[in-house]
Amino acid sequence: MEALTRICLTGAECTGKSRLAEELAGHFGTVWVPEYAREYAQRVARPLMYLDVAAIAEGQMRLEGGLVKGLAILDTDLISTVVYSRHHYGACPEWIEAEARKRRADLYLLLDVDVPWIADAARDSGARREELHEEFRRALEEFGAKYVLISGTWEERRQRAIDAVRGARTAARPPGRCC
Repeated sequence: MEALTRICLTGAECTGKSRLAEELAGHFGTVWVPEYAREYAQRVARPLMYLDVAAIAEGQMRLEGGLVKGLAILDTDLISTVVYSRHHYGACPEWIEAEARKRRADLYLLLDVDVPWIADAARDSGARREELHEEFRRALEEFGAKYVLISGTWEERRQRAIDAVRGARTAARPPGRCC
């Protein structure tokens, strides 16, 4: 039976994660799991609070719950929830950190902040993107996650991401199994 290979896009806001996740899923003919936090923030239509972190984590886990085999592209995962909770509230519930460790993706694509900021209702101001990018990098290392930095123009990002996903899929194949 084919194993599940989970590729997660992560990083600061407005770096192209959602767009790239959707494009990668189309390129590889697979599913992509959207970011629950964005939908949640738009639905509650108020500033998020520490009390919302658990609901966001539970919603993200529900979205990922049906993944069983093949390749899945995640627009985000619980490591992002941990980073944002720590960034905005100075802490994260321990159970979310424990779940993030258990549910760690096979590969993370850490999108760089070398693209222009585009404001929308679900985003912060963008003033501290470099700091937030560094928090994501440190969290990936803390959680023992394998990651690749994705930077450059949109086309360079897309190609680097495709190459990274191909490499992860090759590494995930059982020995002696071709193509």
